[in-house]
Amino acid sequence: MTGGDKTRVMLGMSGGVDSSAAGALLLEQGYEVIGVTLKLWPQDCVSRAEDKCCGPQAVMDARAVAHSLGIPYYLVDEAAEFQRHVIQYFADEYRAGRTPNPCVMCNEKLKFGRLVTRADQLGARYVATGHFARTSRCAATGRTLLHRGRDARKDQSYFLFSLRQDQLARALFPLGDRTKSDTRQVARDCNLKTADKEESMEICFVPDNDYGGFLEKAGLAARHRGDIVDAHGRKLGEHDGVEFYTVGQRKGLRIAAPGPWYVLELDAPGNRVIVGTESELEREEFAVERCNWIAFEQPPETVEATVKIRYNHAGARAQITPGAGGRAQVRLLEPQRAIAPGQACVFYQDDLVLGGGWIGR
Repeated sequence: MTGGDKTRVMLGMSGGVDSSAAGALLLEQGYEVIGVTLKLWPQDCVSRAEDKCCGPQAVMDARAVAHSLGIPYYLVDEAAEFQRHVIQYFADEYRAGRTPNPCVMCNEKLKFGRLVTRADQLGARYVATGHFARTSRCAATGRTLLHRGRDARKDQSYFLFSLRQDQLARALFPLGDRTKSDTRQVARDCNLKTADKEESMEICFVPDNDYGGFLEKAGLAARHRGDIVDAHGRKLGEHDGVEFYTVGQRKGLRIAAPGPWYVLELDAPGNRVIVGTESELEREEFAVERCNWIAFEQPPETVEATVKIRYNHAGARAQITPGAGGRAQVRLLEPQRAIAPGQACVFYQDDLVLGGGWIGR
């Protein structure tokens, strides 16, 4: 369904400058745009999310931008789905001794999951967001490909690696060829109130980046004593629960023995935090689970790629050997430190996202 001869697009609006500028660009390109903000916060989270993309201020800003752009605007309650797919996942992963990536899950399950469902209800062909990423269509295979955003400093393709072909085919990223400064200028040119709004670099539902504090206050984790041991099992101290630690962590270990010490592994079944030296953090091979291949339906026997083991990782050359059941083995050309189970590992060839998966133990 379209409005007149215009293609209808549903725009996910976070109340920030990126989604605001994306809306202005879509209108400039001739689309019929409908703005939607997903109400994601549980009721007990409102006071903790005042300035976040899921908070009340963000909703007011998004509504004001939609008014300025002259587009319809809806606030849609998806708090139950957010609780189930993102917050509960976040807590479960930490309790299991893994390091979660809630932004990936939010994109897959909410922004290109529930939002696509809402788009269908309103007759919108595409779903657009303010992500710095790009898509293209491969003429030979018909597959929709995912690429890094032009602005290397703001590229967000890492957080989109798990999107399926049906999701990518309906995704529009108007900022993909823009820089952050370009984006702010677009918003200024349109006199949008978010043009100079400061962006948050934290997880939207975790204030002050205090993951442990959030888990405790939300009743998703409780402190419980366990042993901190070295790689040989020698006890060096005690911890308050494996869910309050991450691989590579150095601060807050409270170990009296000469160090420095780093978290090497989290043994949730044994309730142990295993520590070691910085050199012991390095790994040259690891398994990846639940792989999603974007660039091809069936990957070749071996894949040469650059892999990112966390969002702010510079990337490392590797050989990937895909296996059965969505698994793959990653062998790095040079060892990398603090490879955390549960984190996303994304595979690139230049600016093309080949796919990715979740780091296993």
